[in-house]
Amino acid sequence: MKGFLEDANYSIGLLDEGATLADVIDNCIYEHTHTGKKAFYVGDLGKLVRNNIQWQNVMAPIKPFYPVKCNSTPGVLEILGTLGVGFACSSKSEMALVQDLGISPENIIYTNPCKQASQIKYAAKAGINIMTCDNDMELKKISRNHPHAKLLLHIATEDVTAGEEMNMKFGTTLKNCRHLMECAKELGVQIVGVKFHVSGSCKDLQTYIHAISDARCVFDMAEEFGFKMNMLDIGGGFTGSELQLEEVNHVIRPLLDVYFPKESGVNVIAEPGCYYVSSAFTLAVNVIAKKTVEYDKLLPSGVEQTRNDDEPVFTYYINDGVYGSFASKLSEKLNTIPEVHKKYKEDEPLFASSLWGPSCDELDQIVENCLLPELSVGDWLIFDNMGSGTLGEQSTFNDYQRPLIYYMMSFSDWDEMQDAGIASDTLMKNFFFVPSCIQLSPEERFSTAA
Repeated sequence: MKGFLEDANYSIGLLDEGATLADVIDNCIYEHTHTGKKAFYVGDLGKLVRNNIQWQNVMAPIKPFYPVKCNSTPGVLEILGTLGVGFACSSKSEMALVQDLGISPENIIYTNPCKQASQIKYAAKAGINIMTCDNDMELKKISRNHPHAKLLLHIATEDVTAGEEMNMKFGTTLKNCRHLMECAKELGVQIVGVKFHVSGSCKDLQTYIHAISDARCVFDMAEEFGFKMNMLDIGGGFTGSELQLEEVNHVIRPLLDVYFPKESGVNVIAEPGCYYVSSAFTLAVNVIAKKTVEYDKLLPSGVEQTRNDDEPVFTYYINDGVYGSFASKLSEKLNTIPEVHKKYKEDEPLFASSLWGPSCDELDQIVENCLLPELSVGDWLIFDNMGSGTLGEQSTFNDYQRPLIYYMMSFSDWDEMQDAGIASDTLMKNFFFVPSCIQLSPEERFSTAA
């Protein structure tokens, strides 16, 4: 690990004990109110440090491999790389990103279930050998383009309670694993392990029991073909809650001890993405337009009208939307509610409101219905838990520009890194101290267009 890049185009503010995340947001809003009112993120990279400590306390020795597509901003990747986390990449650009940080190929896995031949060749040239596969066509493509590939067979899980559309689900069946092993043997491709994935929305932890049992069956099957299996990837689905992490660990630990004991030589890894970054980023957006609408048009279908017709109903347009930071809203429900930044009285009336992005597209609805005090154009809204699925590759629709990112870390979290022996002099040059009682001027700001 080379540490932080010497030419890194960003800095991370070290906050003293008197400074809080709210102080940083206030300072940034003060600055943006005078310079253009652009949307921005505040990223608490100390949260990544604390989440990694929690992971080690609860899940060790399972090694985390962070899915880069979850949040590929440089501060996140460099902090996680410094912490010794591996990386799960789904594209050539993601592999290049982490390689530029000095991450060794052994700490990178290529997890895209539908790989382009050119990107397989790139992985081969870069020495990234571990990749996933769930069908014979993919297996043949890999054999033609990566002679040293080491495959994890991606098996399907019976995640019937997740409430998700299953027609895009990846993973092969136990029955088909034998066919894939026969093909791999003929093609001379190595199979070294198994991967499965349980959705974070799955409420039935028995799914892990079935998946680990199936993985053991695949390992036993591989012995018949002479494959030396040494890796089990239990996927992602970790929400960031310590309780959920402990619940999963309570279920899987006894099975791992029985089916994949330490003396078996099998390395167990996982792909926690949301777990690391979701709660670490806060998004601030600005109201750019406002209008009143009829209440029945705001209500979801099937909901009865229960309000006074004399009360106004507001639609607000903000300077970020589904073609930017709220892209995940197109495929899943928003898991955060807006907070009004300006101070208002406790008894101030709340009005039915909806929030829309700036594109004027009918899909660009962020919040369908919520209660807010009356806002004015220029007011700010704050969205918590915006670190996952919001800061990867961005659309260029409607000249969208990614919001600025303000990285921060408390001195206590910085001390945690030093106590763990993972900070270095090269790392320190990307940090500077941010006093807690002053407004940041444009010259002093610690923002970057990531």
